[in-house]
Amino acid sequence: MVYQAAEDRYEKLPYRRVSDSGLIVPAVSFGLWRNLGDTMPLENSRKVILKAFDSGIFSFDNAFNYGPNNGTAEETFGQVYKSDLKPYRNELVITTKAGYHMWPGPLGEFSGRKTLINALDTSLQKMNLDYVDIFYAHRFDPNTNLEETARALDDLVKQGKALYVGVSNYNAEQTKAIAEIFKDLGTPFIGNQVSYNMLNQQVKDSGMLDTLDEHHAGLFAYGPLSEGLLTDRYLKGIPEDFPIHKTNGFLFDDGRDALVTKLNDLNHLAKNRNQTLSQMSLAWLLQDKCVASVVIGTSSVDHLQDNLEFTKNLDFTADELSAIEKIIKG
Repeated sequence: MVYQAAEDRYEKLPYRRVSDSGLIVPAVSFGLWRNLGDTMPLENSRKVILKAFDSGIFSFDNAFNYGPNNGTAEETFGQVYKSDLKPYRNELVITTKAGYHMWPGPLGEFSGRKTLINALDTSLQKMNLDYVDIFYAHRFDPNTNLEETARALDDLVKQGKALYVGVSNYNAEQTKAIAEIFKDLGTPFIGNQVSYNMLNQQVKDSGMLDTLDEHHAGLFAYGPLSEGLLTDRYLKGIPEDFPIHKTNGFLFDDGRDALVTKLNDLNHLAKNRNQTLSQMSLAWLLQDKCVASVVIGTSSVDHLQDNLEFTKNLDFTADELSAIEKIIKG
């Protein structure tokens, strides 16, 4: 059966301009980190991806090493793109990244010129694309000078393989340094994809938001639910083997019980807003104009639809915002 996108898809989600650039993205992007790949039946992945598009999500975020098994998320997306989404390419914002382990040997990671160029060429083949809308350096490379990384990304734009470039997991100082090089080169630098959620506000405290604003770039927030902590799953306790992402490891510094107390206090606030904890957490991220899009991931249509309900209540009172900050700061 030939796929036909929902005619009302652009009436379902708010959209945001990335700083003052010409790029417009949905408030929610679909991330394929470890939710869709070779361990998931293709038909299920197809249903979730197409439901996302029908729901107004036209931004899909990938990386060379996304899985579950390395690289299979791009392959999965590529199959769905080829069979269903190719007629809509002009409507789609498709992004990918390179920098974490991708293939054997010393050239299979980080951000040297050869590595970045080979990685994007391979990603385009896997996804059946001629170009991506954003290509990110996935992590800071301590051994390669920033000018080489920046020039490689700039050349990929000039070759027509990427429309914009970005960085991911760079701190504020690193972001500022490479943004200055991009400015000199005239490279269309669009933003930083970084961990950001109610519990982890390091990007606010570090000056990252000011740096991005200064360079007319946006923030793409991944891990918006802190690997599931900001849901109703852990209100009664967090198991010892909880797989916390390294960017959020500090959340356990005061112990699991203290964190569970915070989660329950936040959940109480969410109920008063007629939202789930996850819905309130997603809505909270969009209070900052620098946040261009919130990257969510799921392998379930029902879970996707439940999370998207948050867009029905994006407004916070000053008292609500103050109460959230008081709970988080302890």
